[in-house]
Amino acid sequence: QVQLVESGGGLVQSGGSLRLSCAPSGFPVHHYTFAWVRQRPGKEREGVSCFGHSDDSTAYSNAVKGRFTISRDDAKNMVHLQMNDLTPEDTGVYYCPTSRASCWYSYLINPPDKYFETWGQGTLVNVSS
Repeated sequence: QVQLVESGGGLVQSGGSLRLSCAPSGFPVHHYTFAWVRQRPGKEREGVSCFGHSDDSTAYSNAVKGRFTISRDDAKNMVHLQMNDLTPEDTGVYYCPTSRASCWYSYLINPPDKYFETWGQGTLVNVSS
């Protein structure tokens, strides 16, 4: 059974850092593109970052570029999102869905139907001011 488990969320003060992790089960992490998608309170889900399975390409939304870094650890079969200089605007639930397509900025920001396949339960990030 294919599953995704996100972890690493929590409460942090503005300006702080968190490292999110995504652990897939049932498949090797390098077989799929992984993204981080967040849902902030009262807002729609938005793509934050992605890591391409075929060429290790990465993409970031303008809101997080320069502050967040996505990485993949094939040895541990995990994907991470290092989040620095957090602000209250980063508060939300973070998910790490998979995709069979590549990591493209345009798809991250405006994903076509069924671009993202498997989803986990998400991990909550709460940044206090």
